Amino acid sequence: MELFNVLNELEDLVENSPKIPLTRRVLIDEEKLLDYLDRMRAALPEEVRQAKWVLQEREKVLADSKKEALRIMEEAQKQLDRRAEESEIARQAKAIAEEVVQKAEVVAREIKQGARDYADDILSGLEKELNKLITQVRNGRAELKGYKPAEEK
Repeated sequence: MELFNVLNELEDLVENSPKIPLTRRVLIDEEKLLDYLDRMRAALPEEVRQAKWVLQEREKVLADSKKEALRIMEEAQKQLDRRAEESEIARQAKAIAEEVVQKAEVVAREIKQGARDYADDILSGLEKELNKLITQVRNGRAELKGYKPAEEK
């Protein structure tokens, strides 16, 4: 493969370049080094370039996916909040309805009791009046028979 050949030549360049005394440094011809680097880039297989593109696309897809996931989660949270609110409203409405029904039942019982008390008062008054009338009727009949009650004698 061409890439390995260029790497071997670069290694030879480093090994055969003049050394700086008392150091591990070497002097390398800049033009030759840049030439080797250009040849290495050109020798990179297409798959390496494609792999780089795939990695970039992968990062882009991951970023887009994260954005979409956040959007979906936010929408789900909004729906959950709406449903919770609707549930709370329904619960409150039910509680109010139960309270209204209880109050209506209490008022109905009070009205019934008031009607019974009123009817009892009317009937009691009527009974007194009827008792007076019965007493008057008895006194009138007794008088007709010639019998006078003891109080008039």
